[in-house]
Amino acid sequence: MRLIDPRQWAFLFLAGLTLGAPGAGLASASAAGTATGASAHVRIHHRRHRHRVPADGCYSRSAIVIDPTSGEVLYVKNAEAAVPIASLSKLMTAMVFLEQHPDLDRVVTVSRDDKEGAGHGQLRIGEHVALGDLLHMSLMCSDNCATRVLARESGLSEEDFMARMNRKALELGMSHTRFVECTGLDERNVSTASDVARMLRAAATVPLIREITTTREYQFASAHRIHEIRNTDRLLYGDRYTIMGGKTGFIQEAGYCFATWIRTEGRDLIAVVLGAPTAATRFADTMRILQRVSSESLTQN
Repeated sequence: MRLIDPRQWAFLFLAGLTLGAPGAGLASASAAGTATGASAHVRIHHRRHRHRVPADGCYSRSAIVIDPTSGEVLYVKNAEAAVPIASLSKLMTAMVFLEQHPDLDRVVTVSRDDKEGAGHGQLRIGEHVALGDLLHMSLMCSDNCATRVLARESGLSEEDFMARMNRKALELGMSHTRFVECTGLDERNVSTASDVARMLRAAATVPLIREITTTREYQFASAHRIHEIRNTDRLLYGDRYTIMGGKTGFIQEAGYCFATWIRTEGRDLIAVVLGAPTAATRFADTMRILQRVSSESLTQN
């Protein structure tokens, strides 16, 4: 019997979600196995109805698909609504940080202020880590502490760093975007699906950002210990698309967010979903709307 690689399992699980709502298959199976008679039929019927895929194929509150070459909008859902974008903010942080031409081999120290309120993460107060490794942590696993260290060690004051982030947003045509801090933990970091697509298009053209955001696993040694991190972008673990860049994000106020640049059948597409109800749904929504765009393109041709 041929064993399936764990990465294939992850992709098969994700692909299965495209057929319905997250958890629908498990819920239906549970109901079918425990309910009997006419009342069971009613319960199953209502559960299936409740989990039916929306007519537009997308549970997320906002979404867009664009052709990054032509700028053509191929799918849209509330794409101009300004909403919190959580850790998608880190794409802008990375661009502004790299524009300061940092020495990525320089080793810096994690401070108590960097760590405070940053959520769960691998870094410890007083740990010595190279800037390049911190950039991987920021973009691959959304480490908030690492992101704060990058901004602090950029050579800019906190006020100047935020001013640069907002200025660059305007330069990119992100007219409905506002940043108040570098990590995305603050719900006042707001943008639109349309603006996020512009941000990803700019970020993924930076070679180092593209390289890091498309890396599945990364290991490095600080002065204290070995760190092993994995990318939170589940599409990287399948082979359906060639991934050119991407980023995940979540805070309670934003819901689950995802931006990706994929290449399929010789065509590049950027997809953004904001405000998905679960982590799995953001990827399932993305795959559904990409399939819809691809199907419509084949029909037109």
